[in-house]
Amino acid sequence: MGRLVGQWLLELLFSIGRFFLHPLLYFFLIFSFLNGYWRVRRERKSFHVRVYDVFDDIRFTYTKGIIAGLILSVLFMLLGLWIPFGTLVLLTIWLLAVSLTFQPRFLSSTISLGGTIFLTALLNGVADQSPWIDEFFVSLDKTNYSVLSLFLSFLLICEGILIYRTAHYHTSPFIIKSKRGMPIGNHVANRTWMIPLMLLVPGGSLESPFSWWPIISLNGEPFMLVMIPYFVGFYQRIQGSLPKESIQVTGRRISILGIISLVVAAASLWAPFLSFVAAALALIGKGLITVKQRMNDNSAAFYFSKQDYGLVVLGTLPQSPGEKMGIKAGEVITKVNGKNVKTTYEFYEALQISRTHCKLEVLGHNKEIRFVQRALYEGEHHELGLLFVQDEKWKSEAS
Repeated sequence: MGRLVGQWLLELLFSIGRFFLHPLLYFFLIFSFLNGYWRVRRERKSFHVRVYDVFDDIRFTYTKGIIAGLILSVLFMLLGLWIPFGTLVLLTIWLLAVSLTFQPRFLSSTISLGGTIFLTALLNGVADQSPWIDEFFVSLDKTNYSVLSLFLSFLLICEGILIYRTAHYHTSPFIIKSKRGMPIGNHVANRTWMIPLMLLVPGGSLESPFSWWPIISLNGEPFMLVMIPYFVGFYQRIQGSLPKESIQVTGRRISILGIISLVVAAASLWAPFLSFVAAALALIGKGLITVKQRMNDNSAAFYFSKQDYGLVVLGTLPQSPGEKMGIKAGEVITKVNGKNVKTTYEFYEALQISRTHCKLEVLGHNKEIRFVQRALYEGEHHELGLLFVQDEKWKSEAS
C-alpha cells in the first residue's frame, strides 16, 4: 500500500512538472499582455488616461480560474474521465490556433473542445490514407467521444459560472460614436481564464487501486497523470445596461446550456452518436446566446449617455478619491457642493467652490439619493478620478 501511495505521489509531481513545461502556459502570458496593451490604448484614446494597468489582464487570467480548475480536476478524477495523448496534443494545437486570432471570444469551450471532437473524428476518418496521423497523434483512434463531450459539458458549465462570478470585474470603459454622431459610453469584458486540469492519460505506469474505478473504463490499461493549463475566453460589450447585470445574465444562460449539453453527453454513453449532438448543441446554443445578448443590448436605451437630471459616471479610476468615496459606474451625480450639474464643465466649475472639501449628491443604482463627501488635498479639487462622457464633443474627460 505504501508503495502504491508513493507511486501516485511521484506521478503527481511529474504531472505538475509537465504543467510548467506546457507551451500554452507561456503563450497566454503574451496573449494577456497584448490584450492589456490594446485595452490601455483604447482607454487612453477615450480618456487620455488608462483605467487599469497593462498587467491587470495577466493577473486576472492566471488567478481567477485556479479554484475552478481544482474542483473540476477532483471531479474528473472521481469519474475517471480520460483522454488519449494524441487527442490531448490535438486539443493543444487547436487551442493554440484559435488563440492566434487574439480574440478571447473564440476561446469558449464550445469552440476549443467542440472543435476537437469534430477534428478528431475527421482525422480518424482519414487515418488509413494518412499514416502520419497515427504517428503524430498517438492513440487518437482510442478517443472516446462520449468522454470528450462530457469534458465539454462540464467545462461549459464552469465557463458560465466563471463569467457570472468574475467577468464583470474591471470591465473596461470606452467611448463610441452613435449613429447620430453623439458620444456614447460603453463597457467591455474581454477576459481569459487559466483553468489547471488534472487528467488521466492512457499509456503510463499507474494502475487503478479499485475495481470500480475509473467509472468510464480504460479497458485495464495503465495510465499517467497529466496536468494541463486549459484556457477559456469571453467577450461582451455593454451599452444598454450595467455591465454586471448584463454579464451575469449571459453567465446564467451559458451554465444552463452546459447542463443541457451534459444531459445529452451522458446519454451518449449508451448512444455514442449523441456525443456529436451534444457538441453541436453547445456550439449553436452559445452562438444564439451571443446574438440574443447583442440584439437586446442594441435595442435598449443608451445607459451611459447625457441625462437631463445629472452627470452619469462611466467609470472610476482605481485608488482615486472618487473610488474611495464609493462612487460606481452607472451612478449619476446630480449636485456638486450644492450646485446642480449636467455637464462636465458644470462639474469642474462646482468643484472650484471649495478647494478643501467636496460634497456630492449621488443617485445610486437603487434610484435613491445619497450624499458623499471628502476632504480634498492639494490637486484633488480638479482630479477625483471619475470618468464621464463629455457632451460638448466626441471625447471624454477624467475629472
